[in-house]
Amino acid sequence: MTENYNAFKGLNLSDARMENETREEYKERLKQNKKVLKLYSTVGREQFQQMFPNGIHEALESSAKEALKTSQEELGEAK
Repeated sequence: MTENYNAFKGLNLSDARMENETREEYKERLKQNKKVLKLYSTVGREQFQQMFPNGIHEALESSAKEALKTSQEELGEAK
């Protein structure tokens, strides 16, 4: 395992609302950050690294892309 592992690389953990962020996006980001930090503190660094070897941000992005793909396929079937 790498010594330079950064579990939260690319994840915005700031409590401040960004300029280009809507209120809903801001609240959703805070909720997501709270869940991620709770998981990290529950399972610990080593287990978290095994679960997310490339960091949590990449895992969240890939799950969002998969959800978008699935919803587009469902919409295509509904037509």
